[in-house]
Amino acid sequence: MVLEGKRPTMSNNRRGFYVRMRLLHRHAGLQQEKKKNLCFKYYKWLLWFSLLLYFLSSCFFTHKPIPLSKTHVSKSKTVVSRALFESSNSTFIQQGNNINRGLLKDLKVYIYELPSKYNTDWLTNERCSSHLFASEVAIHKALSNSLDVRTFDPYEADFFFVPVYVSCNFSTVNGFPAIGHARSLLSSAVQFISSNYPFWNRSQGSDHVFVASHDYGACFHAMEERAMEDGIPEFLKRSIILQTFGVKFNHPCQDVENVLIPPYISPESVRTTLEKYPLTGRRDIWAFFRGKMEVHPKNISGRYYSKKVRTVIWRKYSGDRRFYLQRHRFAGYQSEIVRSVFCLCPLGWAPWSPRLVESVALGCVPVIIADGIRLPFPTAVRWSEISLTVAEKDVANLGTLLDQVAATNLSAIQKNLWGPDVRRALLFNDRVQEGDATWQVLYALAQKLDRSYRTVRLPN
Repeated sequence: MVLEGKRPTMSNNRRGFYVRMRLLHRHAGLQQEKKKNLCFKYYKWLLWFSLLLYFLSSCFFTHKPIPLSKTHVSKSKTVVSRALFESSNSTFIQQGNNINRGLLKDLKVYIYELPSKYNTDWLTNERCSSHLFASEVAIHKALSNSLDVRTFDPYEADFFFVPVYVSCNFSTVNGFPAIGHARSLLSSAVQFISSNYPFWNRSQGSDHVFVASHDYGACFHAMEERAMEDGIPEFLKRSIILQTFGVKFNHPCQDVENVLIPPYISPESVRTTLEKYPLTGRRDIWAFFRGKMEVHPKNISGRYYSKKVRTVIWRKYSGDRRFYLQRHRFAGYQSEIVRSVFCLCPLGWAPWSPRLVESVALGCVPVIIADGIRLPFPTAVRWSEISLTVAEKDVANLGTLLDQVAATNLSAIQKNLWGPDVRRALLFNDRVQEGDATWQVLYALAQKLDRSYRTVRLPN
């Protein structure tokens, strides 16, 4: 009997189970693959949506950059300008100013990076940053170091500061600043910024700020008749001028939007003097003046220096032991001011004088003899409470007037005068300090935001 070998056969039930298992396995794989594809599609759409949102936000919320065609300024020179001011203040720049931004209404100022021929080239002469007209340098330096107010994005600026130094061209004859070149230098600077940036043209310069720290401001002449005749250059008449000249009556040399600023006095020299002579120390000089006093005044084009006021002071009081009057220069004259009770501040060719700031800073009661003079920062410095004003016609009675004050309210005047806030408001520091002279300038600009192209356009 022959036995045939047979392959084992699978029952119908087992075959069905096997087929179902294969189908289930395949279906599970399809489901898993489908889930993977869905996740990938979801991730892809999320990625696209994120990129779209990023580009939309870039378009709507970032500032427009300066066109490349507008950035061909000479960078090799302008970098020097920034480095000159910032290299010695790197620690300060990292720490910031911590000034009260609320009082300044979040003001932002853009500083034009001009070629060095307009500013820093002049600093090779050390007098440029230390003489009585040096506020143009001091304000530029302080703003450059103020990261709270300064902006490097011109499209977010409220005002544009144009740093041109016109007072550092010292005469080789008498050593005084010669400003005959001021108009052409400023005109060249305006041509430069209007050709390389769009901001001057869009506002016609109404939100641009210049410094004119000379005898008659932006008229740029030391003699009043000539200054009035020349007037303010046409290209500056829509801008804001920071100037030392100011009177309470109509005058063509202040016929422009302006902020009255004090003349420059070195804060370091004041601090050094006060370290040697305390503010409340002994004052053994009753009335003090050192400066030009002509014994025989010269008639220059129908005018006399100081309108003869200084001549009258010399003739009347040079023999009075209570008056310490000196006609010659003395480098240490601040040591005389800090020892004086009254400091005479008569007009020269112009009504203002650096003696006004030095007297206040060193605690000597300023005696202002300049009819119609307008004084800087009246909201911060209450001049009527810290000084005396004597009419030019009454200068011959000066001794009697000072006697009356000394016998009545001198102590009250000195108490007001010796407050640190008063001194701070009239001194320019390398770095903006709340309440100092540059801060007062910024505060004044914050009240003029209606001239800012950016501020006016914001509602639109």
